[in-house]
Amino acid sequence: MKYRSLGRTRLEVSEIGFGCGNVGGLMIRGEHGDQVKAVARAMELGINYFDTASQYGDGVSETNLGLVLNELKADVYVGTKYRLTSQDDSDIKGGVIASVDASLSRLGRDHVNLIQLHNRLAPRRDLSTGTLSVEDVLGEVVDATETLKSQGKIDFWGLTGVGEPESLNRVVDSGALYSIQTVYNLINASAGADVVPDFDMPDYKKMIDGANATGMGVIVIRVLAAGALTGVAERDPVAVPTVAPIGSGRDYQQDFDRSSGFRFLVDDGFADDLVEASVRFALSNSKVSTVLVGYSNMDHLEQSIQFADKGPLPSEALDRLPAVWSQFVG
Repeated sequence: MKYRSLGRTRLEVSEIGFGCGNVGGLMIRGEHGDQVKAVARAMELGINYFDTASQYGDGVSETNLGLVLNELKADVYVGTKYRLTSQDDSDIKGGVIASVDASLSRLGRDHVNLIQLHNRLAPRRDLSTGTLSVEDVLGEVVDATETLKSQGKIDFWGLTGVGEPESLNRVVDSGALYSIQTVYNLINASAGADVVPDFDMPDYKKMIDGANATGMGVIVIRVLAAGALTGVAERDPVAVPTVAPIGSGRDYQQDFDRSSGFRFLVDDGFADDLVEASVRFALSNSKVSTVLVGYSNMDHLEQSIQFADKGPLPSEALDRLPAVWSQFVG
């Protein structure tokens, strides 16, 4: 396992992280024994960053991860997320603190290394749709996280990069946060690459470069576009049956159809399958700190490490990708 710096936090995190979300589903719908085996094996393979959220399974992921880590007496980095609702409209700071306290209770911990905002960003706040403004984040949200830091409950704070790209980049450019979870995959690579003017997906305008410039760690999410980049239609029984895209096409089927444009990576021998190609693509960007992979079973875990061991995709493969991306226009 190789390790990379999580921005200016100085945490050295495994380049493959353990995603505990709903898509893979292991830490929500898996059997406890399978969860213990998977986490133990992940640590044995060198994974030291585990990522969950209060929203994953309505807290079930946090509860299960906490039980397993405590059972294994694990010494790892833990990140979780909070999501504000309309009930927090009159007290954003209080809502953040209350949500983090609830997460710590479910995890059975008095401290986590990283806490991350899970709301989308836009120019104006509308918590009826889960939306916060840039001013909210740089004001009450940051104030709350600084308070939590002073209480010894967290080390660092960041956000999940969902919402309007301009708002996200304003927060990134502020330098007020330590990390961002970024949609970055073969289908939508705009967080790390230039795209054509009429690109028909969210254009994150090379947000990874902006984060790197302000010392933010970059945590890649949706590396497989929720499964669309597996090239396989069938889903594992533990995985979520249907998935809405985040930061990519208009629906899952469009993402799945577009994945065929990357078959050359397999056909021409750059990777054994699209999953390998996808993981290695994200790791090819040296400004990425860690790539979260969501697991449904032990094979997924073992494979993700094997893929990372092969290193970045060769330059001749990367050089051919813009020709595929140029077709994603509306």
